Amino acid sequence: MNKFKLSTMALVLSSCFGTALAADQVQVAFMPDIHFHDVYGDFQDGSFEGIKNSKSGENATIRSMHAQLTSTRLFNENYFALLAALDDAVARGVKYIALPGDFSDDGQPVHIRGLRAILDQYAQKHDIEFFAAPGNHDPVRPFDRPSGEGDFLGKDGKIQRIYSKGAQECQNYQGATAVIDAGYELPTICTEDIRELGYQGLMADLSDFGFFPQKGNVYWETPYSSYNQKNYQFDLAKEQSKYQQRQYEICHEGTGGEYKKADYSSCFMVPDTTYLVEPVEGLWLLAIDANVYIPNADADTQQPELAANFGGSGNSGYNKMLTHKEQVIDWMKTVVKRADEQGKTLVAFSHFPMTEFYNGAAETIEDIFGAGNFQLARSPKEDVSEALAKTGIKLHVGGHMHFNDTGVKHYEDGSFLFNIQAPSMAAYVPAYKLLTFSPEHKVEVETVILDDVPRFNELFEHYEQEWQHLNATGKQDIWNKAVLSSKDYYEFTNWHITELTRMRFLPSEWPCDLKQMVFALDGRQMMILSQLETGLTQEQVAQLTQGRQSIEICQEQPVEFKPSEIADTKFAKAWQQAESQATKLAAENGMKLDDFAAWNGFDLAVDFYRLRNADELAFKDIDRNRMPQYELIASTLAAEALNNPTSTEFGDVFKQRFGGLFGILTKFANGQPSYHFKLDLEKGTIADLKK
Repeated sequence: MNKFKLSTMALVLSSCFGTALAADQVQVAFMPDIHFHDVYGDFQDGSFEGIKNSKSGENATIRSMHAQLTSTRLFNENYFALLAALDDAVARGVKYIALPGDFSDDGQPVHIRGLRAILDQYAQKHDIEFFAAPGNHDPVRPFDRPSGEGDFLGKDGKIQRIYSKGAQECQNYQGATAVIDAGYELPTICTEDIRELGYQGLMADLSDFGFFPQKGNVYWETPYSSYNQKNYQFDLAKEQSKYQQRQYEICHEGTGGEYKKADYSSCFMVPDTTYLVEPVEGLWLLAIDANVYIPNADADTQQPELAANFGGSGNSGYNKMLTHKEQVIDWMKTVVKRADEQGKTLVAFSHFPMTEFYNGAAETIEDIFGAGNFQLARSPKEDVSEALAKTGIKLHVGGHMHFNDTGVKHYEDGSFLFNIQAPSMAAYVPAYKLLTFSPEHKVEVETVILDDVPRFNELFEHYEQEWQHLNATGKQDIWNKAVLSSKDYYEFTNWHITELTRMRFLPSEWPCDLKQMVFALDGRQMMILSQLETGLTQEQVAQLTQGRQSIEICQEQPVEFKPSEIADTKFAKAWQQAESQATKLAAENGMKLDDFAAWNGFDLAVDFYRLRNADELAFKDIDRNRMPQYELIASTLAAEALNNPTSTEFGDVFKQRFGGLFGILTKFANGQPSYHFKLDLEKGTIADLKK
């Protein structure tokens, strides 16, 4: 919809916005991390036909369920979730949709064609404008590179490997396609439809979705264009938007060009898709390309388009934007200044967060899980968030983490920054953010949850066959078949986070001793342990356990903790006293100690990840009795944990380890409003609107 159509239905604002917005309210939907995979994608070279689906009558080209349940995002069902989200936006009358990165899964041609077809359909049929900003999965590197997946689902529930020319699996094949028998269940397929596109290919294929100016735009520019609002012409903007015009120099040590220092090395010219667009009079959307692909120290400058020259951008984000994309940061300052002068409503969006997303728990997370774990590297440093606030940006919508969260930063000079983490429709909780811009610098933010997604179970027949095959071949620790009993898409994503916790997070992210305790204890025992005072050390408890390994001994198979088997009268007395004190504490808080036994350590771990991903949206999936119990244990441990920080006594070690864990969980559960709220961009305040 162009500015003239909208202005006919508009009321002119009279406030400090002046006559900026052309309507009382303008809505923009933000849908990051779609990770679009075309489940009925057409491999145009005929290399992979897929598997016949009885419901659609089409051939499904999908990833396995095992691949989905060990990944932080779904690959297949998000196809249907995207259609449901777009239909929901249409029903609400939304005309502008922002895609803050990872709109594709690795920018592979077979999927990009499918995504473009869907976006084109909604743009043409419903007059919707899409504005994309790239993420670390689109593109994976600045330039094309070989790629592929080893976990497509093939015939008879078997795994189908598909790679492109130049990948290790398809190093020596000649021609457009090949089939290589490498000794797997099915021969490996080689096809260029699965390579990863770089910027040039992605920008060309998705040219109508923000990356280039459109005739209906009121205004459009990049950090590299030379015009302004006064002399703006569409033809000039189009000329200066060309791929070759949007290059900057980046070096291993920092930004090149005019920012380049004498000792900088491994310097390359790479693309940047950052742009500013005014889709309707008065609303400025600042689409920031926050991908930073730092050249390796030993990069081959004679072959600039080699993918091996660059690191990935997944952990870079704004921490590296400030050092390696300084020209964009400086340009952002000019955008803010002009927006203020002209009374424009400005919202920035990009793939990466501008503030930390763990509600102040990052330090404790690092203490328990280790430096670099738990995606801590993706969290902006405090000085980085402050620098971004000082550009004048007040409102930013990000993705990348698949989290639902609201970050608010205030600084002594009066600057502030709201960072809205929009959740992914490819993970738990599946949702998108809807922002409504209105007079007096107010922005209403609503989280639209995708509960009911039509056709979400259309592919389940193929997973059934996969499970039967895994079971028949004696595969150990296969995924839980109950996933296929999901009644709706929301329940399916709840299963996803549960199985992801069991099959990936606990095995790979949790320290062994903590993981052993989690699997060995129930909530009642945890409450008692929070009160336990005994002179026995961990080692002594292990020695006193009758013929069994104790929960403190790290091993492959966790053992249920049974205090009655610890053959020591002093320990038995201490346990009885702790049990009595725990009973009293529970009663003082309106609870019964025995009710704590209704959950175990695995339930705690799943809730931990639910709250991390979904913030307050997770409350509906956590037993209503459980959160007060978690909070009581957390408050008890918080008081106890500082008493003996270096003690090796059995009870003290539990308090130290679980004090931090429960503390993190309660911080996840007590952040800023993140479901339905209103922002005041003049005062920097937030008001909760949920009923």
